[in-house]
Amino acid sequence: MQTPITAIKENIAKVLVGQETVTDLLLTALISGGHVLVEDVPGMGKTVMARALSRSISAKFGRVQFTPDLLPSDVTGLNFFDQQQSEFVFQPGPVFCNILLADEINRATPRTQSSLLECMAEGTVTVDGVTRELPPPFFVIATQNPVETLGTYPLPEAQLDRFLMRISMAPPTPEQEVAILERFRAAEPLGELQPVCTQEEILALQRQSREVFVHKVMMGYIASLSQASRAMKGVELGISPRGTLALLRACQSYALIQGRDFVTPEDVKAVAVPVIAHRLDLSGVTGTAGQKKAAEDLLNSVTVPTEDWGQR
Repeated sequence: MQTPITAIKENIAKVLVGQETVTDLLLTALISGGHVLVEDVPGMGKTVMARALSRSISAKFGRVQFTPDLLPSDVTGLNFFDQQQSEFVFQPGPVFCNILLADEINRATPRTQSSLLECMAEGTVTVDGVTRELPPPFFVIATQNPVETLGTYPLPEAQLDRFLMRISMAPPTPEQEVAILERFRAAEPLGELQPVCTQEEILALQRQSREVFVHKVMMGYIASLSQASRAMKGVELGISPRGTLALLRACQSYALIQGRDFVTPEDVKAVAVPVIAHRLDLSGVTGTAGQKKAAEDLLNSVTVPTEDWGQR
């Protein structure tokens, strides 16, 4: 019997070619209840990936194109005076959805960027003192171009920490690029995608991921990575306790995606760099490449324990 996870992966694969690893990480973040920052050059399929995921789930999709003149109310919504009703009425913004694509998020001002903080951290929106719940599941896929910096506002550390993962899409091989040309030559596969999963099934997977067993020694291994990051040479700010918990949640969800009910060191290695790298503040080093290298060095510096990971 096909599981919702398998169905979603197969549906996305009808559009994206050779992005199985990225798809696994995207689903890991969704099932973890986290959010994803996709950092890549234009044309790699970031928007297509987000739309393919939203079309695979019977959920409401929202998109915000971030620009320098975008206001926080353009994201969250605002109260306006309705003359017919003689009262203020709330007009929900595009954030009131299940899957939100925040396109080119670093093009908006810090004030507008911060309008997503409450949404991402608490799943709520507060406008004029009134707090409203966002419909679960709520999942943000934000994109940014790491190459073009003119007219952009770098995301502050506080907002970067709200993202469970920062990922990038691998460039296609020659064979994969030919497959892309053949697939899109005379058709638009994205428009033909049909939902294969419901919101309720996603919420059930989120609850199920929390029940994935994590051996006490494995928890010690995850904590050791965080401890080591704070003592690493060249690292001014290591992984916070929130980052440690994010790594744990990601490992549980990744294990579930792989069809297991317990976490192994391989799960940690699969998700560690996307979860850890953007949380490292390096002295004298800027850019994604330096952070990824530091995260890989951190992973290699901590001894992997050996246990029967399924033994409770």
